[in-house]
Amino acid sequence: MPTRSTGVITQDWEAVVLHKARPKAQDLRNPKAVNQALRSGAEVLTVKKFDAGSNRKVGGPVVNARKLEEGTEPAALERVAGEVRHAIQKARVEKKMSQAELAKQINERTQVVQEYENGKAVPNQAVLAKMERVLGVKLRGKIGK
Repeated sequence: MPTRSTGVITQDWEAVVLHKARPKAQDLRNPKAVNQALRSGAEVLTVKKFDAGSNRKVGGPVVNARKLEEGTEPAALERVAGEVRHAIQKARVEKKMSQAELAKQINERTQVVQEYENGKAVPNQAVLAKMERVLGVKLRGKIGK
């Protein structure tokens, strides 16, 4: 038969401490949780966000976006020259075509042909080449000259 020790019986394990789950950041920002922490004397971190809730800027240099934009890009884009506009109109009228018919033949919208004839379009070499082919008039050598 086994013999018993005559000494004092002790426990040989350590105590286990269970911790609550850490609160989520969203729960910490909850006004109720912040007020409770303030009442209990716990440390509460407050951070002032820059320009929070206002449209005005405080401090710093004032940068005018328009001046910045004009300084880095050319003032105006090149438009279709007057002689090119007149050449397109003249050739189209001589062929007895409407703007819509010309647009359909060059596979573009009618608005594109209108912009070219009004001088509002920025010249595109591919569109001008299509117009040259359909109208039988040289247009590309006359841009900006």
